[in-house]
Amino acid sequence: MRWRQLKLYRFFWAFGLIIFSLVTGVVAYQVLEGYTLAEAFYMTVITVSTTGFAEVHPLSPEGRLFTSVYILANIGLLAYTVSVVSTYLFEGELRSIWKNYMNEREIKSFSGHVIVCGYGRNGSKATRDLLASGERIVVIEQNQELIAAGEPLQEGKLNFLLGDATEDLLLEQAGVRHAKALISTLPKDADNVFVALTARGLNPKLEIIARASEKTTEQKLFRAGANHVVMPDEIGGSHMASLITQPQVIHFLSLLNGSGPNKMHLEEVHLDQLAKDLRDLTIRELDLRNRTGATLIGLNRHGSEFLVSPDADTRLQAGDVLILLGSRGQIEAFTKIFAGSRV
Repeated sequence: MRWRQLKLYRFFWAFGLIIFSLVTGVVAYQVLEGYTLAEAFYMTVITVSTTGFAEVHPLSPEGRLFTSVYILANIGLLAYTVSVVSTYLFEGELRSIWKNYMNEREIKSFSGHVIVCGYGRNGSKATRDLLASGERIVVIEQNQELIAAGEPLQEGKLNFLLGDATEDLLLEQAGVRHAKALISTLPKDADNVFVALTARGLNPKLEIIARASEKTTEQKLFRAGANHVVMPDEIGGSHMASLITQPQVIHFLSLLNGSGPNKMHLEEVHLDQLAKDLRDLTIRELDLRNRTGATLIGLNRHGSEFLVSPDADTRLQAGDVLILLGSRGQIEAFTKIFAGSRV
């Protein structure tokens, strides 16, 4: 709402000045010349418009002085009003306001989406990866240039809101109460703490991932309600060191983040989303490797116990989350076979 108020401020201000000028002229002609309301309004209009029609009655010296000053003042006022109206009509301001209004209306219908606060280096990268995974995203950014740079990515699942993400109202407009996750990548740690604190208060079930530059901020973000804290500088330094000490491991990890036919994927699959009769089967009975080519590298049991390379005789239970490694085709084959399978 605030962005719209800011954009319309000059528009309403210009027309407010016009109304004020008309009222001033009407009152002045009534007081100085004794005109009736209709006569004063007529005199005001022909003076402001500089049409040059005849006066209602001959003006007194005071009336002539007021009219002279009044004409000069309205020349500047009309020039300002014309420039404002031209901006809205010919430079796309009205179109921009309408577009943002419709954008806000669309966001109100969202549920289970992801909110990204800040569209800098980290935020834009997170947004692109989330779009690639099919997520619906709302980005909050106060830099108009960054928004313009990101608009070509919009494919029906990316919406921008212009403004400060630390404002409660803007988080509400982004649908924080119905979102499933929020990523805060603002440049200042204090702003990320504030966003996490506000978002947690508005949605206790929200998954919050926040960026931190300083190690001392990490615990503050956790106390503010963040579920995860990411420190890009620390991760980058560790990555560079690993390129020396474990280059093949890094090469393998790059396959997970790369592109092309050789790209590998780590996918989490909730057992509850698959066929019910998969429960109570063992990993050996599923025979994932032979049937799909994908590899089961981990199993999260009820969100409390994590099994790495689980034993083949491990029996699946409701609520389990499978961590699969494979190509896109292998992951799709797994979903196709087991989503409706009756093993």
